[in-house]
Amino acid sequence: MSKSQRIAYACGACGARVPKWVGQCPECGEWGSMEESAAPPRQASGPSGGGSAVRRPAMPALKIGTVSAEQAASLPTGVGEFDRVMGGGIVPGGVTLISGEPGVGKSTLLLEVAHRFGEAGYGRALVATGEESAAQVRRRADRTGCLSEELYLAAETDLGAVLGHIEDVKPGLLVLDSVQTVLAPDTDGVPGGVTQVKAVATAITQEAKARNMAVILVGHVTKDGNIAGPRALEHLVDTVVHFEGDRHSMLRLLRGVKNRFGPSDEVGCFEMTEDGIVSLADPSGLFLDDAPNEPTPGTCVTVTMEGRRAVPVEVQALVGKSVKDGAIPRHTVSGLDQARLNMILAVLTRRGGMRLLDREVYATTIGGIRVREPASDLALALALVSAEQEIAVSADLVAIGEVSLTGQVRRTVNADRRVSEAARLGFKTAIVPKGSVSERHRIEVVEVETINDAKQAAARTWARRG
Repeated sequence: MSKSQRIAYACGACGARVPKWVGQCPECGEWGSMEESAAPPRQASGPSGGGSAVRRPAMPALKIGTVSAEQAASLPTGVGEFDRVMGGGIVPGGVTLISGEPGVGKSTLLLEVAHRFGEAGYGRALVATGEESAAQVRRRADRTGCLSEELYLAAETDLGAVLGHIEDVKPGLLVLDSVQTVLAPDTDGVPGGVTQVKAVATAITQEAKARNMAVILVGHVTKDGNIAGPRALEHLVDTVVHFEGDRHSMLRLLRGVKNRFGPSDEVGCFEMTEDGIVSLADPSGLFLDDAPNEPTPGTCVTVTMEGRRAVPVEVQALVGKSVKDGAIPRHTVSGLDQARLNMILAVLTRRGGMRLLDREVYATTIGGIRVREPASDLALALALVSAEQEIAVSADLVAIGEVSLTGQVRRTVNADRRVSEAARLGFKTAIVPKGSVSERHRIEVVEVETINDAKQAAARTWARRG
């Protein structure tokens, strides 16, 4: 075997190459993922002594002042929350990778985006699907009203055929659903494999840059919720977003992860209906209980940051009976962090004079939203206290703050924005860490230092307003 045909091994999870087989990938740590593949031939050294020969560029380098930035201007699609996450809209020549669990609504959202793109007069939109037939996509378009004259459909799994459709239609926007289903015939590997995915994404990206065509690639996710395929795929594209939500809930969140054209921490909110997907410019009411405005034991409202948007979320807790000696109590969460619940239970037991570690505890959020930031600690703690003592926290009170292992209530970022949003929604009192609020708000601000101070403040507020 010649040197140019040497055998190497590539990781099926991350694409890392090694000269000989190993049981565990040295890059990502995956076991049993090494697959045999032909090593790329070495390039002959050029005149410069490097690995490639010197050649004349197709275009000379330009002075930065002479380069027009208008070609990279965002084009608003009219899907408000999608444009919000994308930094204003779709950028010609930009490549976006969107991921999400099966059935969450990625295809429905992108069909709406392609329809709006064509209706806005930006040019033709081409949806190339390798997972559905054109007739199946048409049925969804009938149901959601996405029947623009500038919207084209193609059911293809061959990269060459997709490129041929691009040549014929000349779209301004291409939606490829999904990148794992397309096969590059000139590349080794099975569809969805590391080599195939990289080859397909590279070819589509080169076509996008050459034609100044916006591209949206749909990517599968693993059981851990990460984008399937090589991590290099995320480096090839300009924007990476995750579409998430519980299929049993109407709420959907589009969360930015990477964005070369705008903020990478933005979140868009959508509602999934029978007639399609609808943007929610003000989703605050989705995460609060629909019950009458009466205080209920075991509930407390906090304000969490979803991207740059402050959203009030109701936290609910239920404390059961103590378990028998030797039994392990059940501590269950939905929409919250299990580790933080265990920590709050320990702090309330050790610092708050309560006995909770040997009791069954359940905690959840309203509306299917997932809250992971520490700013919800104080609301969770007050909900647990309220549930254990069967004393309701005031319905017009919000609690914002991180609880430490010492029982101290620590400051959180964007405290003024959170309190301002609570005041806008009609809440009367906000319990916050001491020194965290610097502005004056149309709401009573109660500053606390410890978890015990917060318990007393909540009790006084409820007694005064009840």
